[in-house]
Amino acid sequence: MTAEPTAAPLPHWPRGAHILWRYRANGAAHPHICRPVTVVRDEPDLLAAWVAPGTVCVRPELTDGTPLHREPLVTRYTKPRKTALSRWFGTGVLKLARPGEPWSVWLFWDREWRFKNFYVNLEDPLERWSGGVDSEDHFLDIAVQPDGSWEWRDEDEFAAAQHAGLMDSAQAERVRRAGESAVAAVRAWGSPFADGWDRWRPDPAWTVPELPSDWDRPPFNTCLHPPPGAP
Repeated sequence: MTAEPTAAPLPHWPRGAHILWRYRANGAAHPHICRPVTVVRDEPDLLAAWVAPGTVCVRPELTDGTPLHREPLVTRYTKPRKTALSRWFGTGVLKLARPGEPWSVWLFWDREWRFKNFYVNLEDPLERWSGGVDSEDHFLDIAVQPDGSWEWRDEDEFAAAQHAGLMDSAQAERVRRAGESAVAAVRAWGSPFADGWDRWRPDPAWTVPELPSDWDRPPFNTCLHPPPGAP
């Protein structure tokens, strides 16, 4: 019997390439969050990407235009939604993700480039495709301070999502276990927390990635090309 051919592994993106970092709607196959990002590092054990200030992103909102964070939790996950465009505010965010890990680690700075904190975003392990990476957010998060102290975040949203049927008890238990593993990683203060990423700075020559019109395309099309002059 002839073995069926396997798909060739996707190549790693060069530094400075523009890709999409997307999140599927919970329990659905289509993305409802999309952020064009610049690749900082893409190696077998780590993908690092930068969301630049002013980047046009896709986010969900209620069909009447109400931002999700302004809707009471009791109806936040049950009212109809649509997608909308908005610019990334603040100073930007650096995202770090390791293959197979059910979370990514985000880094935030203030406008003077003083490091503020790490943020552990619990999510499905990233799925690579030619144009970027896809995941599904799991509501529960962990805020980590530079001194290693930490706290759970969005536990109310985690509970509300379960109540709305977006996550069953088995998945919720898996997410909670993933969170405990992330807390153990924080307490051990290994990678990526101790790797010096808080001293990282974006290349001033990088341009802000543009949001393509087909941002929600299925994950099998050609990838976004590196910007002109990218190393």
